[in-house]
Amino acid sequence: MELTDLHLLSASEAARLIRDGMTSSEELVEACLARVREVDPQVQAWTFLDEDYALTQARALDELRLSGRAIGPLHGVPIGVKDIFDTADMPTECGSVLYAGRTPSRDATAVSRLRAAGAVIMGKTVTTEFAYFSPGKTRNPHSPGHTPGGSSSGSAAAVAANMVPLALGSQTNGSTIRPAAYCGVIGFKPTHGLISRHGALALSRTLDHVGAFANSVEDIALLAEQIVGYDENDPDTRPRARPPFVDVAAEEPPLAPMFVFIKTPHWESADEDTREGFAEIIGALGNQVEEVELFPSAGDAWQWHQSIMSAEMAYNLEREWRTGGALLSEQLRSQIERGREVRATDYLSALARIKLVNDSFIELFEQRYDAILTPAAPGAAPKGLDSTGDPSFCTLWTLCGMPALTLPLLQSRAGMPLGVQLVGPRYGDARLLRTARWLAAQVTAEKQE
Repeated sequence: MELTDLHLLSASEAARLIRDGMTSSEELVEACLARVREVDPQVQAWTFLDEDYALTQARALDELRLSGRAIGPLHGVPIGVKDIFDTADMPTECGSVLYAGRTPSRDATAVSRLRAAGAVIMGKTVTTEFAYFSPGKTRNPHSPGHTPGGSSSGSAAAVAANMVPLALGSQTNGSTIRPAAYCGVIGFKPTHGLISRHGALALSRTLDHVGAFANSVEDIALLAEQIVGYDENDPDTRPRARPPFVDVAAEEPPLAPMFVFIKTPHWESADEDTREGFAEIIGALGNQVEEVELFPSAGDAWQWHQSIMSAEMAYNLEREWRTGGALLSEQLRSQIERGREVRATDYLSALARIKLVNDSFIELFEQRYDAILTPAAPGAAPKGLDSTGDPSFCTLWTLCGMPALTLPLLQSRAGMPLGVQLVGPRYGDARLLRTARWLAAQVTAEKQE
């Protein structure tokens, strides 16, 4: 591969080539920076990127490898980090003027684990204001007049435009899955509590997840394996064996997976392209997919999610609302004010219902199914930059803390990406990646016939 094409390498390929001395981290990072210079003036995925510092990191990692010392699985590979994760050597501004120039003293846990794995922290990617709905400057790489989604807009766009092979994001409603679907990359939201959120912007302890972006399931597995694990600073993580994401994702399933197609009450908002695309996939899967109605216990889940999210956001952003409310967007200010009005009984009732819904999903998966099949969004990325799109096809799975992944398997009539979302049982993350890889291979083979 020519040096000018190194930015097209997957993270897994790049890590292997660097490890084997076939290329260097400096060459890879320089190729990625050249790509940034070429396309980012239009895409605008980055809020902070210091080219000299990115190359300094790469050179230090190259020296480490040449010294013969042990190197990590992501050694020399550049990664974008959503600008809600603390970085001790870069600003973390959370998309808000209230945090302009803020530089933390320590890395977020996920960032420190990436550094330990050898990654080059390329820079900080654009987030919507405080990871909510008010858009940032990022454009969709497939069409700059369309939204890239949110709130992890910069991370999704940077990977889609091949500026970096990997990026870190987050999800409290649909902030990883939706932008990944709109930008045509793979987005992964793990089981709640599997990856520490310590050092990341806190919106909702109940709903916040760390997310990941890549162009292959193999790369998602490689990234996830480095950052999962217990952290005493995140009370929702638990001491447990680290899932072997890379090995499991690469396996062939012992049996052909079974899928369950669930439309959810929001199916009516799915556009014609989405309906036709899912009809094709379901037809191709034949007897390996069955449609099931969403059970009644989950029917009000969207209202529960809103109660929990708004109340917990109001609590976590109390200081910002009191001291800088006039500088907040109308969308965020209204959300915080709604949260301040949520009754304690409604909030506690919504929390209590999560377990009931999860129990129903446990029974569903135990019947015979490997993954739930559902849209990632109502359709392709909407035109216009004043909205980040509709997260309603992600809400239920975020509320339940179930692992979810979107694959760029479909296209709209206009040629824009359409995401196919797969959802697995809690703590079945690695097997969900295996199922996703199988489905992607089947759809690709079907298209080639």
